[in-house]
Amino acid sequence: MAVEIVTDAEFGNKLSENDKVVVKYYADWCGNCRLFSPKYKRLSNDDRFTGVSFLDVNAEQNPEARKAGGVTNLPYFAIFKGGAFVEGFAGSKEDAVVDLISKLN
Repeated sequence: MAVEIVTDAEFGNKLSENDKVVVKYYADWCGNCRLFSPKYKRLSNDDRFTGVSFLDVNAEQNPEARKAGGVTNLPYFAIFKGGAFVEGFAGSKEDAVVDLISKLN
């Protein structure tokens, strides 16, 4: 699946339309966020995560989505199941992100 960039206006709908969602919160100034983007895109196409929707949210421009994920630092990753927040963490280690997404299966 492709990574979708979403705003506060679309965030709630995306959570209700998709049972399993992972969100990467970023900011334009965040170097680690930019460096992780190609890895995140690759993970979105990984067969292990079929059925998981991958979203990108600019944390500075979307305060409601940021609040829903409990963002503490950037980059921040959060998983949602059935529209509800499950877990999240700040970091940029690919193994940790894979472990987080795997909790949706």
